[in-house]
Amino acid sequence: MLSYLRGTLVTVQKIGSGRVLLILDVNQVGYEVQILPRMVKELPEMGEDAQIYTHQQVREDQVLLYGFGSAAQRDLFRQLIAVSGIGPQLAVALLDTFALSDLVQAIVGGKTRLLSKTPGVGPKTAERISLELKTKLSQWREQAGIASVPDAAPVASVQEDVEMTLLALGYTPGEIAPALQAVGQSAALSKTADAGEWIREAIAWLSE
Repeated sequence: MLSYLRGTLVTVQKIGSGRVLLILDVNQVGYEVQILPRMVKELPEMGEDAQIYTHQQVREDQVLLYGFGSAAQRDLFRQLIAVSGIGPQLAVALLDTFALSDLVQAIVGGKTRLLSKTPGVGPKTAERISLELKTKLSQWREQAGIASVPDAAPVASVQEDVEMTLLALGYTPGEIAPALQAVGQSAALSKTADAGEWIREAIAWLSE
């Protein structure tokens, strides 16, 4: 199995259903690698060298490569696709919606309503992900060196109202999670404060 590829970045193009395909020239062999859309901003200029961590999937009719910016991101992808009903595209969607540490924290914390806002991930799928991975990821994130951020967000009953309101206002799960952490750590709000106060502080933080 290929662990990573290092070569010259030839091209990046969007293909159907929001997928992004990268072509990497490694010793005059062009590899097609599907990457997370969020990675496009992190790539070097065309013609420059790049290193992509890869997961190789072999099917009866084709061999597919999925690419990631870090080994930890690739390893989490592998854990996600090991969950029943989670295919590569759903795993890509989850990793593209959330920052790595936020996704791990959402799964370990059982924040299924937040996870289910990922395109293609319904409530039952979110519950399955959390149920099957929360213990594994709690241990894995320490081994992978992913910092466990103390939960500074509001209590669950308040947080649910805050998250649903912010989602309705157009913010993404990847924006909401760090906003609530930042507000909880910097603002003089108790974890049981009114949802409206958390919403106002979070919007102010997101607008900076």
